[in-house]
Formats: sequence, structure tokens, C-alpha cells
Amino acid sequence: MATAHKTMGAVRLHAFGGPEVLVYEEVARPEPGPGEVLVRVHAAGVNPADWFGRRGFDNIPPELRPDRKPPVILGSDISGVVAELGAGVADWQVGDEVFALVNFPGSGNGYAEYAVVRTADLARKPAGLGHVEAAAVPMAALTAYQFLAKQVEYAGGGTAVVVGAAGGVGHVAVQLLRNAGAKEVVAVASGRHEEFLRELGVDRFVDYTRTPVAEAVRDAELIVDTVGGPEAYRLLPAVRRGGQIVPVYLGDYRPAEAAALGVTVQLGRWMVRSSGADLAEVADLLTAGRLRVAVDSVHPLRDAAAAHRRAAEGHLQGKIVLRVVE
Repeated sequence: MATAHKTMGAVRLHAFGGPEVLVYEEVARPEPGPGEVLVRVHAAGVNPADWFGRRGFDNIPPELRPDRKPPVILGSDISGVVAELGAGVADWQVGDEVFALVNFPGSGNGYAEYAVVRTADLARKPAGLGHVEAAAVPMAALTAYQFLAKQVEYAGGGTAVVVGAAGGVGHVAVQLLRNAGAKEVVAVASGRHEEFLRELGVDRFVDYTRTPVAEAVRDAELIVDTVGGPEAYRLLPAVRRGGQIVPVYLGDYRPAEAAALGVTVQLGRWMVRSSGADLAEVADLLTAGRLRVAVDSVHPLRDAAAAHRRAAEGHLQGKIVLRVVE
């Protein structure tokens, strides 16, 4: 049934800028094509890619920026219910509860009441999770899972450190490292998050506001850095010769100095991609109780600007989520 004449509520931006550019308005409801489904979105996750996209990706060199021009609907993490099937779709039914990282890297369009999703991106929502919790999972969990479980050569046994451990990717990474058999998992975050991270099973906590990582940790086999930035090289003395740093974001790791110390920095390798198959594996971990996801705060879709302002405050404990269906 054609739906192009119907409308939906969505949050769009018509110019790049601060949170105030996010405007709730009525727009045309999308229509699924071959190999796609239309999902009635119940909740949408808020990710760093969203606030970078809102600003026009001004944190990325111009030659590497995605070519997206307003008006734009942000959002790649969704949880909801299949509302309509595109041509040729046989593995999904109207009414199925699903979640997804939608078309990433690319345009997700998740800050809306309906979103078109490729069937290759879909996974069944774990029955034990509500839509808000499920919407907090895809990008953060897939970022950590696709790299730590499928790319990094880490057999466990040594000390593994997660910098920015309380955030979306960080709090998933500490759990995956525990599952991988790390001898010691060290969480680095501000002091307000210590209890939360202890509950996730970290062996040691470092409050970076009191003690630099390189003073608290020596001979780490692996550092997962979810912070990056111009002073990322300060992590180098914490890594043993032959160890590695895996950055989530761009940072200055001083390649020559790292090489002299015998430290490998896995620059440019950590790029999350939509995958329903990988997300289904993450769902199995959630269902088995080997992984949990934390929600920092929940905001109505209409208040997406408030969600982005919360993100700008920093010190997140888990993920920010937009509730679309009350």
C-alpha cells in the first residue's frame, strides 16, 4: 500500500549549528523499496555521529566529511515495530519487533515516527528489553563488538584499559573485554561513575580528574580509547612494548613516538557498519545476560534539542535516547 501521501512527525535541521537547529515538524512518510521495511519507530538512540552531523561534521577534515545537505533527519539507532514490507521481503512480517543501526555509514533518518530500514540492517529486538533500552544498543554495541570481537588480536590474559569507560561505547567495551578473559579490566572515567562501572565488573577504576592514566597504569596490553583528541599521546607510557591502542575517535598519538615505544596504534580501523547479523549476535549476549546497556537519559522526540544539550554537558553514563511512542 502506498504511503507517500501520508505524513509523520520528525525532527529535522534546515541549517547546521547548535541544538536549536533541531525542529520538530510534519514531513512526508517514507515508503519502503525492494529489500526494505518501514518501521514504526518507538525509540531512537542519540549518538556522537548525530551531534557531529548537526554541526556539519566540523570535527572532520573537509575532504572526509559526508556530503549531506539540509534538510536532514538525523539518527541511526532505532527500535520499533515493522509497519510495512517492501517488495520481495519474506523474512519479516508486519508486527515484528526489531532494532537496527540504520544505513551506517550513511543517512539513518531515525529521529522520526517512521523509518525505512534495509532488511540487512535489521535484528529482532531481545524480548527482555523495552524499546528505549533496545534503541540504546546498536551503534555503541556494534562499534565495540565489531572491533573487539572481530578485528583486534587480543586473546585476553593481560591488562585491558578502557578510557571513557562510562560512555556508550566504553561501557560495552569493558563488558566485552571481561567476556574475552582479560586478566584485569581497568576503567577510566570521572569519579561519579565509579559505582556504575564497578557494577559492570571492572577490576580497577581510575578517576582521570585525579590521576593521569599513565601514572595509574603500566604495562597495559590493550587500551581502548573512546576519547581521542589532541592529548591522546599521553596514554602511550601506559602501554607495554608490543601492546596496542585502539582509538574510537581521531587523536594525536604521535606515531613516531609510539613506534619508538613499540606501541601499535590502530588508527583508521574502527569504523562501525550496519549489520543485522552482527546485531543479532549482540542480541544473543544481551539475552544471555553477558551484556547490559545503560541509558543516561530519555527525552521526548519533540525535545531532541534538549537531548543534544545533555550530550554537550558530557559525563554521560550510557546512552541518551529519544522516546518516540509514549
